[in-house]
Amino acid sequence: MSASAASSPSVSAAPASPASVEDLLLTADRMLDGDLRGATAAGRHRGASLALRTALEICVDRVLDAAVPGLARTTMRAKMLCLRCYTPEETARRTRAVWSHLCLGCHYHQYEIGPTYEQVRAWRTEVGELVRTLDVP
Repeated sequence: MSASAASSPSVSAAPASPASVEDLLLTADRMLDGDLRGATAAGRHRGASLALRTALEICVDRVLDAAVPGLARTTMRAKMLCLRCYTPEETARRTRAVWSHLCLGCHYHQYEIGPTYEQVRAWRTEVGELVRTLDVP
């Protein structure tokens, strides 16, 4: 470690606290409502998509960890394939579909317009329903 890095006061050793699903849904709602000043609409929509995707992934991890401990450590694509074994097929299909949309929505593509408000709002509704459906006691 260099002397300058050791004396840097801005580096924190404490890990950030994990976000809860509810916090992520609230963050997405706030971004859609325009609470984030200084960000463009496209940036807020992408940010809301990322928050929704993360909330959905946390729920999928909970379902898979409850069913088979350790299964949640695989790739998300593999998790989506496994999900149909532990939830009703329609729930797994809906989860995979909205997750795929959210993946596209939260990434910047140079020649594509980002997701619209209406798209992200529809994804928010779907993720909210899936979070309730996938809720692990």
